[in-house]
Amino acid sequence: MERILASIVVIDDVAPIPGADLIEVATVKGWKLVIKKGEYQPGDAAIYCEIDSFLPVTPDFEFLRKSSYRKMGDTEGFRLKTLKLRGQISQGLLLPVDMLNGHVHTLGEDVTAKLGIIKYEAPIPASLAGIMKGGFPSFIPKTDEERIQNLSGEYDTFRTHPCYVTEKLDGSSVTYYHRDGEFGVCSRNLELRESDDNTLWKVARKLDIPGKLAALGSNIAVQGELIGEGIQGNPYDLRGQTVYFFNAFNINAGEYLSMPAFLALMQELTLQHVPVLEETFLLPDTIGELLSFAEGAALLSPANKRVEREGLVIRSADRRISFKVISNKFLLGEA
Repeated sequence: MERILASIVVIDDVAPIPGADLIEVATVKGWKLVIKKGEYQPGDAAIYCEIDSFLPVTPDFEFLRKSSYRKMGDTEGFRLKTLKLRGQISQGLLLPVDMLNGHVHTLGEDVTAKLGIIKYEAPIPASLAGIMKGGFPSFIPKTDEERIQNLSGEYDTFRTHPCYVTEKLDGSSVTYYHRDGEFGVCSRNLELRESDDNTLWKVARKLDIPGKLAALGSNIAVQGELIGEGIQGNPYDLRGQTVYFFNAFNINAGEYLSMPAFLALMQELTLQHVPVLEETFLLPDTIGELLSFAEGAALLSPANKRVEREGLVIRSADRRISFKVISNKFLLGEA
């Protein structure tokens, strides 16, 4: 399922920003964003565009040129990022619903395509891009957890469940699978042909992932974060590349392994998994407190520097609850 970047929302709250006369902060679901004073009131309908939205160059969005103009490949547009204005974190953009030119909208409706919005993707190094074999396999889910801010309606229910907390690493997503005798390698969106110089394939061969998955005698996929030299600026100062896994998917059953079963599988295969911070974590009272908890030093920080962790992934043992919490400090430091 493609990420919903722009949707119809109702403004939950509007509050003043201390010391600011012309702006205030609106709350939409679990998101906070700065708006012009008096522009919206609680209960108003609006279009909410999430961070990572890449808005097209049209007259409607020209007001974003000074702050948000970027190129993605050969495509020009306006990228929405996390900002801090007068000390207030601001994430996303609110637009009036009349921008839909009379379209009869419904609460929660996805209007991403109607506005010509796509997801901003950073350039992929040639060593990671590889040669496309095909689209991402339909028998494996893509690796894209929902952000907790979009699950504010379920938050109180989540608080009653003890959860595993793992660190979200700053790298590049990879999926390896064994199915009916065939081994496959996938980036976030594509399956890749085997080659000598592709990093995803080189790591697979180095760690003997084809042999280890085949030895299980079942159809299975493992998903992880590729980190190291040539990937996201190598924040952990590693030599070479490696992968830390966070998912295992039973292809025949069409379901993820539970967290205990996943961790046991990693031990059996002698593969590394992402750092586990807690196994019986209870969520704090508010999403704001959870966002603060997500900030901190990465456990893989090298000895001579502090690396801000990207955030956390929180899951119940049975995986019925699963979401990510991205550190605002990390987002503010993004290029």
